[in-house]
Amino acid sequence: MKETLELINSLIDEGIILKYAIGGGIACLYYIEPTSTFDLDIFVILAVEENILNPLKPFYEWAEKKRFKFKDEHIILNTIPVQFLPVYNDLVKEGVENSRKVKIQDTDTFILSPEYLIAIMLQTNRAKDKIRSLQLYEETPLDKILLDNILKKYNLTDRLNNIINLNK
Repeated sequence: MKETLELINSLIDEGIILKYAIGGGIACLYYIEPTSTFDLDIFVILAVEENILNPLKPFYEWAEKKRFKFKDEHIILNTIPVQFLPVYNDLVKEGVENSRKVKIQDTDTFILSPEYLIAIMLQTNRAKDKIRSLQLYEETPLDKILLDNILKKYNLTDRLNNIINLNK
């Protein structure tokens, strides 16, 4: 993982992205007990948005130059399938902008906070995200005021309450 994170950090140095944050299942692993996940999801704020139809073009060009392999929507970085996801709405962008700087295997990296992870999973609303959001809510020390503000801002309070009530 260390080498993969170093490669992702190099994308900032190379001017391909401005900021990134780990999201998805790997981000959840940072906060809660392990769950099954296939890939490393990296939400990115692009340095330049020149191609609306193919915003990931700079990543694929970078990966081709470095001779990394591709599998479906993933770039394989040191055996780890990485999916680069441009921020696609205001919630995700805000989450990346407010991500936490952490060390994973002695490498500085950025990860979505549990409050933003919960909100993004509630917004995505997939079955596995409902389970993970409840798990994060119950098992992780949260800034409840921040979470409440995020949920209100993005009209997600009812979704969290419904999941909590279903689990009672």
